[in-house]
This record gives sequence, structure tokens and C-alpha cells, in this order.
Amino acid sequence: MLKILFLDRDGIINVDKGYIHKPEDIELVDGLELFLKTAENMGYKLIVVTNQAGIARGFYTDNDVKNLHKHMYDTLAARGINITDFLFCPHHPDFTGECSCRKPAPGMLLLARDKYNVDMGKSIMIGDKRSDVLAGRNAGIGTCILVSSRYQSEKTAEADYFAKNLSDATEFIKKLNKN
Repeated sequence: MLKILFLDRDGIINVDKGYIHKPEDIELVDGLELFLKTAENMGYKLIVVTNQAGIARGFYTDNDVKNLHKHMYDTLAARGINITDFLFCPHHPDFTGECSCRKPAPGMLLLARDKYNVDMGKSIMIGDKRSDVLAGRNAGIGTCILVSSRYQSEKTAEADYFAKNLSDATEFIKKLNKN
């Protein structure tokens, strides 16, 4: 069974600038490269799980998101980082109704579990919003990390660790894997 580092996209991989759908708008978060390489060196596979309500809102298409993810995959691969999969929810309850994949629902994580034979108890969910942590909890993820400077009000008891930034999160997963 695989252990996975599930990553939210906007705010964890790229700087959250709103409804991003063009490669030229991507700015990687400081500390990302070291964080992902550290996780890979510890045996984690990397899977991105992201809500993309801009599709439901008509701001961009699912093909725009797929093309952006291909660009992100290529950019990170050129730096020696392998993203196993990018999963996204195109829904928004106000436009498409409820779904089982929009975080905090666990649908994307459960899809990955079934597709990749994931050991959820040994996996980690990292995000910058409470909905990311709750998705991890709802899917039975063993450790949930909330990284936040923008969303200080999102600090939540559901998280196992509250990191100031990705450098802080890197140190936490190092300690976690020593135990």
C-alpha cells in the first residue's frame, strides 16, 4: 500500500491569486520544492486534490484546468519532483448542486485511495483552509496539516499541526517520520 501526501493546490503549490487557469499566472509557493522533495525522499507519493469552482462558475473549462495541471506537472518534473496525479472537483453547490468530491467532502481522496491502493492511516493531507483538513478527516487520513498565513481564522482543532509556512511543514513531516 502507498502512503500519499495529498496537497491542496491554490495556496500550497501555487500562490493563491483567485481563479487561476493560465500557466503564466502560476507562481510557486516559497519552500515548495524542498517540501515536496523531502516528502518524496520519505516515500510519499504526491497527489493534488483541488476544488475548481471556476469551472461551475463559467470562468474557465475543465480543459483549461487539465492544461494548467500539465504545465504544473512539467514544471515540477523539470525540478525532479513527480506528481502522481492531479484530481479536481469542477462543482460549486450554488451552480451545480451538491457533490461528493468538493472538499470538505472526501470524494477526491477516496477516489485516489481506490485507484492507487493508498494506506490512508499513513498518509498526510496538507492544505491552507479548514475544508482541506476536514476532507482529510472525512477520508480517514492519519495526519492533517494546515498551512496558513492568509487564512489565520481557519486555524482549527481538526488539524494535527498548524504550520506557518511550507518550511515549517517540512520540519514537521521530518519529525513525524522519525517517530
